[in-house]
Amino acid sequence: MSRTHYHFTPLNLPRIVLWSGFALLLAVAPLVFRSSLSHTLLSQMGIAIIVCLSYNILFGQGGMLGFGHAVYSGLGSFLAMHTLNWATAGNIPFPVSLVPLAGGLGGLFFAALLGWITTRKSGTTFAMITLGMGELVWAMSLMFPEFFGGEGGISGNRVAGAKPFGITFGPQIQLYYLIAAYTFVSAGLMFAFTRTPLGRMLNAVRDNPERVEFVGYDTQMVRYMAFMIAGFFAGISGGLAALNFEIVTSEVVSAYRSGAYLLFTFLGGATFFFGPIIGAVLMVLATVLLSEFTQAWLLYLGLVFLFMVMFAPGGIASLVMMNLRVAAFGHFRKLRLPYLGLLLTGVVAFIGVAALIEMVYHLQLNAALSPELRFMGVTLSTQGAQGWLAVGLLVAVGTALFGIACRRFAQVWGGIQGVIAAEIQRREGSA
Repeated sequence: MSRTHYHFTPLNLPRIVLWSGFALLLAVAPLVFRSSLSHTLLSQMGIAIIVCLSYNILFGQGGMLGFGHAVYSGLGSFLAMHTLNWATAGNIPFPVSLVPLAGGLGGLFFAALLGWITTRKSGTTFAMITLGMGELVWAMSLMFPEFFGGEGGISGNRVAGAKPFGITFGPQIQLYYLIAAYTFVSAGLMFAFTRTPLGRMLNAVRDNPERVEFVGYDTQMVRYMAFMIAGFFAGISGGLAALNFEIVTSEVVSAYRSGAYLLFTFLGGATFFFGPIIGAVLMVLATVLLSEFTQAWLLYLGLVFLFMVMFAPGGIASLVMMNLRVAAFGHFRKLRLPYLGLLLTGVVAFIGVAALIEMVYHLQLNAALSPELRFMGVTLSTQGAQGWLAVGLLVAVGTALFGIACRRFAQVWGGIQGVIAAEIQRREGSA
């Protein structure tokens, strides 16, 4: 007589705590930041989180560097807006809360249509094909005004249809909670995908496609299925964006938008699941807030990207995880003074470089109005050599001090990593 064996799998408490904290953060954020501007920014962050996570399925999980991801979020926006207008006109009984799913299905359809060609190649060829697809769709957006609305785009009204429990989605906070619900569910589903056999096989295709082919899997089919899944979630983000802005233009399928997804996914950290979430938050802050403070915001963004590529190619998420590793071994207190030195000298160098950039921009764009500009409460003059020499001296001193602080930090960091490596070897030897 055979016995029945029961296996108990313990709960992953840290993961439950993290996801519960994420849900709680989404729920209480609009209650803490109560202004209409804050609600608008939070809504855009939720939309950006979905699209950056969907892009990371290709870039981080599958190693597919693409330059046309905005095609699928943008086409999802157009289909969602058409669905909203059809529902508003009474042609189809479709609730507003499900309009993002129409965008997701639109993104899935076009990803299935275009992805079969796109995923036949990998590497640089894949990147160039996606770039060509993106430019093709952007050109078509101006050629077919019946679908894309021409230069003016397509607009709609999200306050339509049935209003259960008095929810009209007119107030921004009501729409925010709809976006937050989609954000949490979409992020959870995309995380679950990374733990499926298909998600693991996608990682294998990224790391060693020849071996995957050798064991009998079709690498093109794996890429194609991941491409469709990414297109579906990109379409959901596009549908949410259509509800949020109530207008969709050809800009949503532009190469600029695709480049932004790539840039901020990389800055956040494509090698970790939560990296694109950080990148999405930074994308909204940079494009909405930073652009209001300075005309040179794209230059600052480019400099940040340059330094991240040079010194932290794993993105912000990798920096977080490396410091958590140091803290787990109890050595983080040794980094307090080095980090303080980096912060202080970095602020001095940044102020000098920023002042120089603002003076150059003012000289080129606004010198006819006044030779002077206000920067951080100080009046700077672009006429004469005195102001330029003072700023140049600040840049030189700040850069020199920052270089010294970097070398000191590198020495302390290297020593800590050596101690951690020795501790790991000792633990493995005693195990």
